[in-house]
Amino acid sequence: MPPLPPDECPPDEPPAPQATTTLTVRRLDGPQLRATEDTVAEEVPVALVYNGISHAVLLATPADLEDLALGFSLSEGILATPTELFDSETVATPHGLELRLHVAAGCFADLKARRRSLAGRTGCGLCGVESLAALARAPGPVTRGAPIPASAIAAALAALPAHQPLRAATGAVHAAAWIDRRGTLLALREDVGRHNALDKLLGHLARSATDPHAGWVLVSSRASYEMVQKVATVGIGSLVAVSAPTALAIRLADAAGVTLAGFARDRRLVIYTHPDGLLADA
Repeated sequence: MPPLPPDECPPDEPPAPQATTTLTVRRLDGPQLRATEDTVAEEVPVALVYNGISHAVLLATPADLEDLALGFSLSEGILATPTELFDSETVATPHGLELRLHVAAGCFADLKARRRSLAGRTGCGLCGVESLAALARAPGPVTRGAPIPASAIAAALAALPAHQPLRAATGAVHAAAWIDRRGTLLALREDVGRHNALDKLLGHLARSATDPHAGWVLVSSRASYEMVQKVATVGIGSLVAVSAPTALAIRLADAAGVTLAGFARDRRLVIYTHPDGLLADA
């Protein structure tokens, strides 16, 4: 077959964006102004498309997107198990990225019935919810594993910076980490959005068939209502945040049986709900 004329050739697919970009900036250091290079985090629109229908648009770091797709689908209650996601494909478009997901027919029918439309932000996980009733998706009480020793939290906090390469390069991303009960950091995901970082981690845990009772989640941000909702939905019983929780997050954690702690610093933290989930060292 002869090649198509130039004006009939299909357009090239846009290149997939990278997680960071290097720019030339002007750095002011006292009386000196000099040109230097700086690495900044990318933030791109990511549309989650289920069986051909766009459901949500997130602003996210374009890395670990398969984890993001699965974690979001599970933590939002769109899927009940990872096996209900049959296939996923990441497609670059002129306007951003599409995560095209092929899910079970029953899940898709329920999704259409919910008629929920999300417009993601890096600072708010509930922008675009159509009605107050959409917030009523309270997860059932979770079963917590053995209490977490305070020394395990201190060990995880000390290990956290070494596992955050994007933060080290840009200073602009959040992290969510999976920690075992000895304080060993087993997995970590980063994103400009704290909810996205958590969804990426939850997707990784689901993909690797990790027992949700075998560890706990540490986040480098505050703990919002939606973050508690997400961990409880997938059956994780403990969430520790470097910053503060909100009052609504505390009420949900209390109702869902989640041990919620904030202001985690070395061997200090504040326990807001279900203190039996943490164990003070002798």
